[in-house]
Amino acid sequence: MFEGEPRRHLIVPIFIPNQGCPHRCIFCQQETITAQSALPINKSAIRDVLDKAIKSKRYDISREREVAFYGGTFTRLPISKMTELLEAVTPYLDKGLFKSIRVSTRPDAIDKKRLDLMRNLGVSTVELGAQSMDDRVLELSQRGHTARDTIEAVYLLRRHGFTVGIQLMPGLPGDSEEKFMKTVDEVIKLHPDMARLYPAVVISGTELARLYSEKRYEPLQFEEAVKICKESCIRLESKGIPVIRIGLMSSPTLLKKGQIVAGPWHEAFGFLVRSAIHREKIEVYLPRPGKASKIRIRAPLREIPLVRGYKNHGLHLIKEKTGSRVMGVISDESVPSGQIFVDEI
Repeated sequence: MFEGEPRRHLIVPIFIPNQGCPHRCIFCQQETITAQSALPINKSAIRDVLDKAIKSKRYDISREREVAFYGGTFTRLPISKMTELLEAVTPYLDKGLFKSIRVSTRPDAIDKKRLDLMRNLGVSTVELGAQSMDDRVLELSQRGHTARDTIEAVYLLRRHGFTVGIQLMPGLPGDSEEKFMKTVDEVIKLHPDMARLYPAVVISGTELARLYSEKRYEPLQFEEAVKICKESCIRLESKGIPVIRIGLMSSPTLLKKGQIVAGPWHEAFGFLVRSAIHREKIEVYLPRPGKASKIRIRAPLREIPLVRGYKNHGLHLIKEKTGSRVMGVISDESVPSGQIFVDEI
């Protein structure tokens, strides 16, 4: 029901799988990813979602509350449908139950008329499914737009006063680590307000699954995907562009046996990337190999999970690097964020 973001955001997603899309991209299976049907959504369905969200224990009036339309190409819906969906949210905005609306769309699917409509009906954020800034990768992925479309879309959105997000997908056909790092650098030049990283995953029923079965496509290896996303996060966030999501969200449909055919999917993929970033930060504070047989680590409470890593994998890596057995990780709020104190035992 809710999607969380840093800095006190609380998002209620409303999925419109494939609605408004001019075609289906080779990686796309939105019904499976979202566990939502592709049937057109209406005012009544939106009210049901929002009423349920407001009654939830997670609904918090002190947070930045936002309604988000995800999954299709919102700005390629008919004007009348866009108006209907946005006006369904209007009473909740008027009552202060939600602060704003965000939508996701394609870079080649916006124009002044639609942007004016969205501004007038409460939309403040637009996320662009750019996926790559390499035209050959976009062509092989059958996206139907170019990197230039993304650049022009960002400029147009800025002129209309929208907050801008960019969604990227490493590991598409024709992509490489080098090409994707160039994509990240091109995105940094556009100064978006946020970014998302979704490593390409092969899902049953997609064109990508067919290419994979014919050995014409090879997805990223898991560790390779973590590395690419780690480096991308570091680059983006060092330039003030927060990465608000890493990896596909799980759904009951996606988790069914046989739905994920291949590729770097993990239910905790984002946490694995964040742990890898944190581990890189704290390496300088670890004892050199052979210096101590046992150590205890002190860290800020909220960063202890990052130190430990997924299923304590981070502690195993620390032992491999230092030769020191980690006897515990304890909370110490005197430790600056991004650092650790190490006690030799």
